[in-house]
Amino acid sequence: MTSLLSEPSAEPRHESAPPADDGGRVYGWQTPPIETVPPSVSSAGQEAIDLAARAGLHLDPWQQHVLRQAMGEKPDGSWAAFECCVNVPRQNGKGGIIEARELWGLFIGGEELILHSAHEFKTAKNAFKRIERLIRGCPDLHKRVKAYRYTVGEEAIELHTGQVLRFIARSKGSGRGFTGDCNILDEDMILGDDAMDALLPTMAAVENPQIWYLGSAGIGAPSVQLGRLRRRALAALESGTPDPSLAYFEWSADLHLDECPKDCTAHDDAASDEAVLKANPAIGYRLTLEKVANERSTLSRDGYARERLGVGDYPSDEADTWQVIGEDAWRALAAAESTPSDPVAFSIDMTPERSHAAICVAGEWRGGTHVEVVEHRPGTGWIIDRAAELHEKWRPRCWVIDGGGPAGSLIPELQERLGVEVVQPKAREIAAACGQFYDAVTESNLSHLDQAPLAAALAGAQKRPLGDAWAWARRIVSVDISPLVAATLARWGLTAEVDEPEEAPNLW
Repeated sequence: MTSLLSEPSAEPRHESAPPADDGGRVYGWQTPPIETVPPSVSSAGQEAIDLAARAGLHLDPWQQHVLRQAMGEKPDGSWAAFECCVNVPRQNGKGGIIEARELWGLFIGGEELILHSAHEFKTAKNAFKRIERLIRGCPDLHKRVKAYRYTVGEEAIELHTGQVLRFIARSKGSGRGFTGDCNILDEDMILGDDAMDALLPTMAAVENPQIWYLGSAGIGAPSVQLGRLRRRALAALESGTPDPSLAYFEWSADLHLDECPKDCTAHDDAASDEAVLKANPAIGYRLTLEKVANERSTLSRDGYARERLGVGDYPSDEADTWQVIGEDAWRALAAAESTPSDPVAFSIDMTPERSHAAICVAGEWRGGTHVEVVEHRPGTGWIIDRAAELHEKWRPRCWVIDGGGPAGSLIPELQERLGVEVVQPKAREIAAACGQFYDAVTESNLSHLDQAPLAAALAGAQKRPLGDAWAWARRIVSVDISPLVAATLARWGLTAEVDEPEEAPNLW
């Protein structure tokens, strides 16, 4: 491709560490923990880096790395990666990557139309102002501009040779009718099917198109497209075969799981500097560990993990939900009303964050068992009083709590209040309880009321190894599986060895 620059391009710099003589300054990771790139034989990335520098935009090593890799070319000169995704926490400088790519497309790549979209209009407008300043500050670039267009909602930069860079806010209809050579999708953590349906078909007739997704960690349901891209990248890494059309770069920490032992070295401590450096390549350039420490003391735990450590919440496609028990199998067991008979057992579980808790009951039903969510509420202050009410009214054969789980802290107070011994299953008994619950569903030997908290827990649950067996675990931190755990343990409590009450009236 023909270069605008009068001097030869500099040799590519591949720094993944800071210079040796910078006074000991600490730097973030310059290559991402999660990366997959299709093979290429050349790259236009260095041209973009050099042009950006000519315009006064000097890129960090990590930004240069992304451009070199994502702008890789096949032997015929076409893009190796049709889709390029940069997932990095805020304030690290993803905007510099966008600006360098857009400058290249306008002034070197000859891309007829570049569409820059953002979720909010103000974000797109700010991006327009930034790149306008860069171009106006470089006479060699500014003289090639025919017009800067400031009409609200139609901001654009047009060259004398016909190339156009246009800025729009995303909507169901935005982008329709425009045939873009390159689509820049900023704020991709808010990117769903409607926007993709509007924008992606614009590239179908383009000979050598490329689409860029840039944003920070997923925020749940709005992050539909980002979740798909991330799953593709992880699948490529797991298989050892790069995705043939996706270049994916993610800076994020891999935080400890709920079940991690205290001496776990396979995951990152959320409070550590190492986790910050792993997730923030701009540390040492425009961010500091001191500033991040202030954020850590101010933000909520989940907010800090998402915004600074890149730990996202990514929605699953329907095919990826209900991984352990199928939705159809579960719904088929729904009963119209409560059906259990004596004896009954209750169980309590709560989320590791202690944000929600559940009380469930199990009882006999037509030769099988019936389970229900009795209470599922935010917080924990209500649990003991509610348990006392239930115990007084129903006189269950036992209460079951995993002593090693979050609800284990309730056991002393609960025993004192109820005057009974709480059953605490051992690890092998918890595994047995999960297996028995699973078998009861697959054998159609269980009924339930199709309650939303229990269904949501099953949809978001997965297995975690427990010796030679398994126990329930949540797939993402936002999933609350306390109703599922409590229902499983309540069912197990029907056959656990306990001192039976002297009399257990028929309660149902």
